[in-house]
Amino acid sequence: MTAIDPRTAGSAVDKREDAPDALDDATSTKKKRGKKDKKPTGIALLENPRKKSFAARFRNDWPLLLFALPGVIYFVTFHYLPLLGNVIAFKDYQPFIGILESDWVGFENFEIIFNGDPQFLNALANTMIITFLQLVFTFPAPIILALLMNAMMNQTAKRIVQSILYLPHFLSWVVVVALFQSILGYNGPLWHGMAGLDLGEPNIIGNPDVFKPLLIIQDIWKSAGWGTILFLAALAGIDAELYEAAAVDGASKWSQLWNVTLPGIRPVIILLLILRIGDILSVGFEQIQLQQNAVGIQASEVLDTYVYNNGIVAGGWGESAAVGLVKGVLAVILVLGANKLAHVFGEAGIYQGADKA
Repeated sequence: MTAIDPRTAGSAVDKREDAPDALDDATSTKKKRGKKDKKPTGIALLENPRKKSFAARFRNDWPLLLFALPGVIYFVTFHYLPLLGNVIAFKDYQPFIGILESDWVGFENFEIIFNGDPQFLNALANTMIITFLQLVFTFPAPIILALLMNAMMNQTAKRIVQSILYLPHFLSWVVVVALFQSILGYNGPLWHGMAGLDLGEPNIIGNPDVFKPLLIIQDIWKSAGWGTILFLAALAGIDAELYEAAAVDGASKWSQLWNVTLPGIRPVIILLLILRIGDILSVGFEQIQLQQNAVGIQASEVLDTYVYNNGIVAGGWGESAAVGLVKGVLAVILVLGANKLAHVFGEAGIYQGADKA
């Protein structure tokens, strides 16, 4: 048997004890090196899709682009190409000689706007009043209806109410105006009822003083039910656990409405509000045109009917095109401003800049 030197035995034991530590250090170093050398795969590659070339993105998305093609053709044909006709605003347009042969007049057609034409100012004032009434009464109506229907416990009654509210949306303005005239007009049920009670013979349809409130009532009756679809969908997306947590904290139904429900549908409200602001100078041409003869031009003329009456009817093509062009430019500015304001308050709005996408 070989004798073991006690001086070397201790160092051998120390080496064996240090071996696991060295192995751990080597393993950790290898893992760190592996993490550095490992290339992103799977979901990581999808985090920066803009790094892909246009050809690669096109190969991946061509089925979606093919489905979108009919819509693109429609908008280009009927919405973007007609914008070229705005050149009429800078010409003395004569239909019989065409746009190209008509004489250029510069900004002469815009004088009707900046020189304070009485008819234009009247149309602008009526437009702003009706727009204000629509924002105050028509816009919140579907929100209120959606909140009320969302609180209904009886699902059968809820579906019946939804169907009743949705139906007017599918009626044309010709039918809607005819219904209101048959009910509120001369020789209608209201007229006979008030005349039978010796309360006078009301002339609601032909009364200029009630024309604007009547427009709002018609608009709410026709469009509010359809608008509730979007808000009901937004309400369905709110997590039910938020209501449970609020109830545990002792929040009342009213408190839950203000602190859970409305914040949950706020993005949808802001999105629709921005879209409505874009149409702030368009208040319903067909609806107003159908009732204009009953109440007169002074009470019912708006920018859309002004463009129609002075352009197509009276032949003032250049002036009407100038009004329409200014109206379109203001609409773009209002949408961009409202969208930027939504970003300031932390909402997505209609779109986000490249730095926020």
